Amino acid sequence: FPSLKKLFDFKAHEGEIEDLDMSPHNKHLVTVGRDFSCSVWSSSQLAMSLQWHETMTHIAEKTYRYMACRFGEVEDEKDALRLYTVQIPHKRNRKPPPCYLTKWDGKSFLPMLTAPCGTEVISTLTVSDSGTFLGLGTVTGSVAIYIAFSLQKLYYVQESHGIVVTDVAFLPDTMNGRNIKGNNEAAMLSVAVDSRCQIHAIRNRRSFPIWLVLLLCGIMVVGAILLLQSLLPGFI
Repeated sequence: FPSLKKLFDFKAHEGEIEDLDMSPHNKHLVTVGRDFSCSVWSSSQLAMSLQWHETMTHIAEKTYRYMACRFGEVEDEKDALRLYTVQIPHKRNRKPPPCYLTKWDGKSFLPMLTAPCGTEVISTLTVSDSGTFLGLGTVTGSVAIYIAFSLQKLYYVQESHGIVVTDVAFLPDTMNGRNIKGNNEAAMLSVAVDSRCQIHAIRNRRSFPIWLVLLLCGIMVVGAILLLQSLLPGFI
């Protein structure tokens, strides 16, 4: 790009490829397919195959398959890189098992953290420009946002679309993107087979300064002492 000249053409998987993503500076290509594999490529050469279930000893091999993959930056760590993958059950049971999110080191490709992300089958994955948030869409139309660091769910709307979510994307960290999201910490778009586009906003997670917390505690202690003094003369 932008010449659109083909550089490589090679067989990456047996069967359908579910997703692929290119790392920054085009150093690695990651592909996931229905053949249960997640492959890391350097040019057209296989660099390694990832095995997420090796850290989940209770999960049998080939009971899950990879569904999506995305590289992401790390907030406040300039040279750090992460890879995120989604694993979904290969077969659906009457009692559906959970899907999983896995965070990998984007350079060594070692698994760092795996967490369940609900029993609804994931259909799409995205990462915010800052690397702070992960966005998920499901085949049942639900939308969720997770904290990338801990893989904890921060936002969820069940069946927001009511049918398969085909793509999700955070507003870019540009002037136009910041103008649209306003005072919200992040905003994500979702599109689905229902031909609708929705926007999902995360309010700023404000925290109180330590000095303000200490001041309030001090005021409460003084107030309690004065109250006891008025109720029990000679208390102090």
